Amino acid sequence: MPKKNVACAVETAIEIIGGRWKVLILQELFSGTKRFSELHRALAGVSHRTLTQQLRELESHGIIKRKIHRQVPPKVEYSLTPIGETLRPVIGVMHDWAEKYSQARLRKR
Repeated sequence: MPKKNVACAVETAIEIIGGRWKVLILQELFSGTKRFSELHRALAGVSHRTLTQQLRELESHGIIKRKIHRQVPPKVEYSLTPIGETLRPVIGVMHDWAEKYSQARLRKR
């Protein structure tokens, strides 16, 4: 496979899940469905606006789904789609790599 295609595929992945909050949102949703307020509490430091934007982007890419329960007050839940579930091993490998990287950096000091 030509190198350009690989770079484009990786670029696509980074575009979809790149950034601090998207990966952290995914990690939270790997443990199950969450309401907005649960995600907001779990992701210390994220603003309501940023969380809303990141959730909308993940939803637009088909990574998560939003379910609105018609009640007062409205209840909105977020969960992974089947394609979102396929990111579990990807994030796991990224986690393992980051731990090895951190350990290697500490050994160099």
